[in-house]
Amino acid sequence: MTMYGYARTSTVGQDNGIETQKHLLKEAGCINIYHEQMTGTSTEKRSALKELLEVMSEGDTLVVTKIDRLARSIIDLNNIVNDLLTRGVNVKFLKDNLHFVALDKATPMQSLMFNMLGSFAQFERDLIVDRTTEGRERAKAKGTHMGRPAQDASIIKRALKLYAERGSNRLTVSEIIKSTGIPKATLYAELKKLESDK
Repeated sequence: MTMYGYARTSTVGQDNGIETQKHLLKEAGCINIYHEQMTGTSTEKRSALKELLEVMSEGDTLVVTKIDRLARSIIDLNNIVNDLLTRGVNVKFLKDNLHFVALDKATPMQSLMFNMLGSFAQFERDLIVDRTTEGRERAKAKGTHMGRPAQDASIIKRALKLYAERGSNRLTVSEIIKSTGIPKATLYAELKKLESDK
């Protein structure tokens, strides 16, 4: 009878969100916490979630901070939760104050709240997609370049040089980012390229 935690953010830039979720899950008593940075629109590419769903067994409890961290689609949400309850796994959402016990039948109010919150999560996601699509179309019509601005090659070169320095003068990644203005994700992507070229 183990308490498992699951934390998720959509992008790599949301490190604080992952850490906050993990902290809350630890406080709730979770022994094993699975986490990933992946969109919640589908379960297909979410390897940490798949692994977690496979290891849990009867009597265990899955703890998630909020419903939308588990799924943004009402269909996926219902499929995951119903599958777990059928297998005897309890499901708890901390901030939504919902706790489904496998052996108990959900009260009508619990079911209503669960479906409403799941629907809101999906509705919010759909709104974001619509707004993004509209914004992209408007930008294209104006001839505006979409996506992140290309990084100056000299900044990348300088950041990599600082990272490669040895000895007591070597800067931390945070210091390199502050001094050069290079985004953290860009720095790591460039370092990954160097590693693959070796």
